[in-house]
Amino acid sequence: MRAFILKGNRVSLCVLTKDDVRQAWIWWNDRRVRRYLTSPEEIFFYEDELEWYEALRKQKNREKVFSIVENSSKSLVGLIGLHRIDQYNGNAEVGYFLSPDHWGKGYATEAVSLIADYAFSWLRLRKLYARVFETNLSSIRVLEKNGFRLAGRLRKHQYVPGEGFVDVLFYEKFSNNNQKY
Repeated sequence: MRAFILKGNRVSLCVLTKDDVRQAWIWWNDRRVRRYLTSPEEIFFYEDELEWYEALRKQKNREKVFSIVENSSKSLVGLIGLHRIDQYNGNAEVGYFLSPDHWGKGYATEAVSLIADYAFSWLRLRKLYARVFETNLSSIRVLEKNGFRLAGRLRKHQYVPGEGFVDVLFYEKFSNNNQKY
């Protein structure tokens, strides 16, 4: 049984459960997944992920992480979160990853759409931003399909195994609530 936050056509955002942590930990250590995440060289221990989950569960204001669940099978396919939530300035960073078995199915695109709806409608944020490596073309497409626009870049800033140093691109999206920014 899952607690659904927002339901889409193919995937839904659900409350992250302790049971989800073990599968996410396996994906988190998969080099295909890690390649385009911060600190791709890191190795994560399951006990540390349990501590992360407990800290996340207790502090609710600066970070919200959801399970991405496939609607037809009700199975976990990835995680998505709002990080560094800043209520004063009305912004947060979006981060997400999917199991490699679920890449290329449009799940990330729909999950980003759902989290943007949650951020703008429920948290009343005015802006979302995301960092993506220039070589992660799939994630760039996900952001652009969701109305994120390139805002800037850090040149040759991040080392990606097998690719060398790449640019880090910053994308942003403003809410559609007609405020002037």
